[in-house]
Amino acid sequence: MRQNPSFAMTDAAELRRVIDDNPWMTLVSQTPDGLVASHYAVLLDEDRDDLTIVGHVGKPDDAIHGLGERELLVIVQGPHGYISPGWYGDVPSVPTWNFVSVHLSGIPEILSPEENLRVLDRLVARFESALPQPRLMWQAPNDEEYVRRLERGTVGFRLTPTKVVAKRKLSQNKSDEVVDTIIAELEAGASPYADPRLSAEMRRAHDAIRAARGGPSTGGVAS
Repeated sequence: MRQNPSFAMTDAAELRRVIDDNPWMTLVSQTPDGLVASHYAVLLDEDRDDLTIVGHVGKPDDAIHGLGERELLVIVQGPHGYISPGWYGDVPSVPTWNFVSVHLSGIPEILSPEENLRVLDRLVARFESALPQPRLMWQAPNDEEYVRRLERGTVGFRLTPTKVVAKRKLSQNKSDEVVDTIIAELEAGASPYADPRLSAEMRRAHDAIRAARGGPSTGGVAS
């Protein structure tokens, strides 16, 4: 991902928030047969306060990726969406795409079976907890034999990135008036491109920019 200093994300707390909010990630490896990509849910390592992530792949994806032997690129895709030139006013303009994305690279560590079980348990709990009647991994009708058989079909990993490239392209090159219009259009729901998650990211970024220069906020509440 080509970096632009105006759009760079460097704050560790913000990076952790984006990673935590967007757990469905793309894993990319360079293999002897060319590039290979897989898609899995990945979480921040709860025992670390940096950008270390934990996850799993199903066998034989571990062998295909050379997991633990080669560099792995993990792509975190945050909110993104189309920005119409009609939202800029009566000036020459073209469309663009606003987005938030984080790239984490490094050679992952392979987890032990017990560590992998804990990660699998966390993954299930993370997503089931939002339901009125969550079905946790160790809960009946699952039994220990079933859960351990499930674990044996996966390979867990921990990745402490040695390279991080993060980009937040959210109309930072536009005036406050245009930014407020874009946010309103994304929140209005009248167009097929309305997206409250993207508008919330824009509010968050531009409120920080305006606070730094002593200006008023965008209004509303950032997520």
